[in-house]
Amino acid sequence: MRTSPPFRADHVGSLLRPSALLRARNGLSGEALREAEDAAIRQVVRRQEETGLQSATDGEFRRASWHMDFIYRLGGIGQATDENITVRFHNERGDIEFTPAALRVHDRIKLNEPVFADDFTYLRDTVTTAVPKLTIPSPSMVHYRGGPAAIDPKVYPDVEEFWRDLSAAYAEQVRRIGALGCTYLQFDDTSLAYLNDPAQRAELSERGDDAEHMHLRYIKQINAALAAKPAGMTITTHMCRGNFRSSWAAAGGYDFVAEALFGELKVDGFFLEYDDERSGGFEPLRFVPPGKMVVLGLVTTKHGELESKDTLKRRIDEAAKFIDLDQLCLSPQCGFSSTVEGNELTADQQFAKLALIVETAQEVWG
Repeated sequence: MRTSPPFRADHVGSLLRPSALLRARNGLSGEALREAEDAAIRQVVRRQEETGLQSATDGEFRRASWHMDFIYRLGGIGQATDENITVRFHNERGDIEFTPAALRVHDRIKLNEPVFADDFTYLRDTVTTAVPKLTIPSPSMVHYRGGPAAIDPKVYPDVEEFWRDLSAAYAEQVRRIGALGCTYLQFDDTSLAYLNDPAQRAELSERGDDAEHMHLRYIKQINAALAAKPAGMTITTHMCRGNFRSSWAAAGGYDFVAEALFGELKVDGFFLEYDDERSGGFEPLRFVPPGKMVVLGLVTTKHGELESKDTLKRRIDEAAKFIDLDQLCLSPQCGFSSTVEGNELTADQQFAKLALIVETAQEVWG
């Protein structure tokens, strides 16, 4: 068993919101809502630990969205009051649309205060056996959502200044969260997975981005944000192709970004979506250097049907043809509730999947 993250049995972060918490979000505010969130988080932390997980999150219970709750708390970024964007998601029944407000970079980007600081300290003080894990969106997500049109040219006439300020704000976030005792931090990044999809790259090209090299820019900026990470902090990144109400937005293996991503991104581990054919094969894992961990997201969060333990073991063996088995771990392919709505399964099914991951990891790695 590994004693430092990522762990042999791990998970991405978000968990289904209990019905009582959903009711509280609709009817309470301020301290009353926070007390309801505190109670729900205490319960879900205990459940994670009882399941045998070595890491625990707060389920992202205080957020409406896995990424925008963070991004809007960065200084200089706000919602556009008169414009929405449309993200089209797919499932076996058809398509659904997510239409959040567009974001605007209206001032110089800075970190006014560490984001989710109180949320992390509550989690830190609540866990008993598990390592507290904080998840935040990567710097890439600030740019991928809106592209060049979201950046006020009067604020940033030189786009290089935008990138410098963005990475500097993230670097300060990493430093200050580390000072609070965070030793396990995850950058969630759909963009680096989306870029494997030719249709997504075509959309970026149409809006004026250099889609063929965008992943290199994102890798560079994430590395700048991590350049001075605190000693003893493990930082991973999670990449998936969209997760909204059991639906997905992009498809394609990791081949397009793999060599640069695995060879150059200075994280300690990669959480990779691998629950179905949309994610491609394991061949890109040959680019992962020694010492880096890969967490195979073989268990889907998009439906409640429980995977076969034998199938999971077979797929781990397949991945081990391209990367040393000792560099591998196991997890769900994504969170269970990337937005407050959650995916289409029950809490019991969610924890059955997490228990399956723990049991399988114990049998594979001991």
